[in-house]
Amino acid sequence: MSAEMKQLSALDTQFLAIENDRNYGHTGGLAVLDPSTAPGGQLTLEDLKGFISSRLHLIPPFTSRLAQVPFNLDWPYWVKDEHFDIGYHVREIALPPPGDLAQLTEQVGRIYSRQLDRSRPLWELYLIQGLTGGMAALLSKTHHAAVDGMSGSEIMSAIYDLSPEPHEVEAPEETDDDLGGVPRGLDLLTQGITSLPRYPVNLATRLGRILPHADLLPSLTGVPGSERMSRSLSRARNFVGRNSDGQVIERPPVKAPRGPYGAAVSPHRIFGFGSMSLADIKAVKDAFAVKVNDVVVSLVAGAVRADLIRRGELPEEPLVVFVPISVRTEEERGTFGNKVSAMMVALPTHLDDPLERLVFSHEHLGVGKENHDALPVEAMRDISTLVPPALHTRAARVATRLSGRFTRPPWNVIVSNVPGPPVDLYCCGARLEAMYPLSIISDGMGLNVTVMSYRDSVDIGITADREQTPEVQEIVGFMQQELTLLLERIPCSSK
Repeated sequence: MSAEMKQLSALDTQFLAIENDRNYGHTGGLAVLDPSTAPGGQLTLEDLKGFISSRLHLIPPFTSRLAQVPFNLDWPYWVKDEHFDIGYHVREIALPPPGDLAQLTEQVGRIYSRQLDRSRPLWELYLIQGLTGGMAALLSKTHHAAVDGMSGSEIMSAIYDLSPEPHEVEAPEETDDDLGGVPRGLDLLTQGITSLPRYPVNLATRLGRILPHADLLPSLTGVPGSERMSRSLSRARNFVGRNSDGQVIERPPVKAPRGPYGAAVSPHRIFGFGSMSLADIKAVKDAFAVKVNDVVVSLVAGAVRADLIRRGELPEEPLVVFVPISVRTEEERGTFGNKVSAMMVALPTHLDDPLERLVFSHEHLGVGKENHDALPVEAMRDISTLVPPALHTRAARVATRLSGRFTRPPWNVIVSNVPGPPVDLYCCGARLEAMYPLSIISDGMGLNVTVMSYRDSVDIGITADREQTPEVQEIVGFMQQELTLLLERIPCSSK
């Protein structure tokens, strides 16, 4: 195999497996830029293409396409795209006057609601001109099979600078590696056949360690029967005193209720954008001795509660939130792909008082983190050698199709908090003013709230289904209102 070929993991492949004409596997971001700081006071398509081209060697996923192993005998590979065309991936559009937020959001939804072309590297970048106030925007789409939140931040660091003058980038190293064209199907078939014997061995050696935690692993969450099997095996191992992993993980007593944001998604996405003061969030954190993530989750809880009350759909029991957690080591920085786990905890939508919601979030996220840390690292990060690819891919598709329709969804809402830089960033000399994250929703799990800190703000990006949640922008307003309510509860002595 060529040194320029990299195999996908089970989790990488799952983001490919869930895709159909309604469920998409890409993530992205909407960056608002001020071109007045760029040379000539403008940001042009040619400037952007030249800039990105000069840094492509820093971002391997941007020049690699998928190569499937015949009959799904093994996980796919990333291979160099011999016909890479920067003009296909970096495009330009313009909004008609006045170029306001509503027009921008509408255009972002249209572009985002299209699958990426799997015959090419799985990313696109749109320069959007004509925003009000002379601003421009960059809309990015990158498949989750290629990046997770941490490696997405590494891509961001590759295409942004700390000053209007671009920093020097080392030229790519020349290699003598000759790919000899795209890999032949016969070569990949041979590679897949040689990998088959490892699955029975891995099944025998790893089953006891992984299965008691199967329902807590992102790659298996929601697969019918996984939770019942895991609970039974955990109790059995605890009974005989053979739990080599230190403890039996206690599952949260709550179940994700059916209904909220739980229908099959449509092909159409809609987004809510906004910002909050990072200083205000930290003031709440310090006053009540909690963490920033606790504050963020409680803000989402209050906003979701307000939204569901408005819709007449608030259940009596709390919703369940999925919180992604990076398990990427320092040595794995720059390797891209997915190195991510998650914890699932109750979201206090059943509580009326904002401060009670904050305390509840703090306590339950703390317990969730303890349970997450008790999971075997090998189980969290690598089940790709346990289940044959074809079977795993079909299971992921079935789980997505059943979720929220014939079974309870494993969770109702996804909440992700991504730390960003506290200083100004620039692209082609244009200063970054805000970065609104875009993410994934799927059948049964139709609301994703991702926030990213930048400078002195926390930028909000809410991804939803246009048909289920057309008023998604109101949820942003509810989050901002919830922060105001918590600020009002800070004791005078703490201000």
